[in-house]
Amino acid sequence: MRMSWEDVVLIEEGKSSGDPTVVTVNCPDKAGLGCDLLRVVLEFGLYVTRGDFSTDGKWCYVVLWVVPRPSSVRVDWASLNKRLLSCCPSFLPAFYLNQLTTGSKPPPLYLLTVFSLDRKGLIHDVTEVLCELDLSIQRVKVTTTPDGKVLDLFFITDATDKLQTNYTREETREHLRVTLGECCISCELQLAGPEYDIQEGHSCISEEVAEELFSSEMEDQPHTIRDKVSKVDKASITVDNRLSPTHTLLQIQCLDQKGLIYDVLKIFKDCDIRVLHGRFYASVQGYRSLDIFIQNENGKEIVDKDNQFGLCSRLKEEMQHPLRVIITNRGPDTELLVANHVEVSGKGRPRVFYDVTLALKKLKICVFSAEIGRHSTSNRQWEVYRFLLDESRGSPLTSNRAKRDIVDEVCRTLMGW
Repeated sequence: MRMSWEDVVLIEEGKSSGDPTVVTVNCPDKAGLGCDLLRVVLEFGLYVTRGDFSTDGKWCYVVLWVVPRPSSVRVDWASLNKRLLSCCPSFLPAFYLNQLTTGSKPPPLYLLTVFSLDRKGLIHDVTEVLCELDLSIQRVKVTTTPDGKVLDLFFITDATDKLQTNYTREETREHLRVTLGECCISCELQLAGPEYDIQEGHSCISEEVAEELFSSEMEDQPHTIRDKVSKVDKASITVDNRLSPTHTLLQIQCLDQKGLIYDVLKIFKDCDIRVLHGRFYASVQGYRSLDIFIQNENGKEIVDKDNQFGLCSRLKEEMQHPLRVIITNRGPDTELLVANHVEVSGKGRPRVFYDVTLALKKLKICVFSAEIGRHSTSNRQWEVYRFLLDESRGSPLTSNRAKRDIVDEVCRTLMGW
């Protein structure tokens, strides 16, 4: 029986408000498919309440129950369908050959330039529009001029090729002008020239700040994350090779948080671990349980103790510290830094800039400047978000209490707590 291409991804919205939407993916398997699918789900602001994953190594079947979080997030389900479909290997020769010729080409990079009067929440409002239009932010450069104006440079990519025509680019500009209102002076969107390379955005931070930001010790992490993790005695991972002669079962229990399943599957993808079966249970009193059957790159169970320990250590680090948040001083000014691991493929974590700017908007804190860069440590690459906070308006940010409140709100928003 031949399966139609339209049946590869099916989305069935909940019958009543609050009911989860069921997303079903039924397609040929490929390495890292689960991670790619969950990344798209996270990009759309969706939370996976539970899920099932099964593959025989050739064909994959995934069912996810998802809800917007927060509930106010507007989801373009048709766009989600297209994005999920783009992750799936094709079983039709014509599509497959097309993917071979185009899949290796990176999406075009666009430069969005917004010049406007400054106001609280401005950067988040722009970011929200870009997320609603399914445009991915790769780099940002935000600068406030002495006369109270803001120049925002957003380097964005368009996974669905909506921005290829002048008409759709003008629609995007008009959407931004309406959102920003009278404070918008000009808004331009064009293809970025060859002089812009998104891989060149290295973040220059001091050794002292880097040591604090990238430390794996719990004492160096924000109070919100440290207090949350201490309540569940960190993460629990049980390795069991008795149930199957060819699979290793990982039973994971940890604190539930935004992007948890993506973080776990990202480690498997980066370590060339095959996921054959997986079940992600609903959160119970803030705890999340996952049962995952895996194999190594040779299609065998993982029996070596050192390999087991190394994999579990990486999983625990990702579950306990998926993001790092600190506040430090840059001369007389206050700087907020947020960092996350980068996939081996070079992709950073979705919606970080969105969540941080949302938290700052809630706190009514203006951003004097902002940028996104990369930083390499001995064994990992990080994406680093830097925000120089504007203390000229509102309460001063010099007290420890004020700084702690900022870190806590940013952490809660990033982790979905």
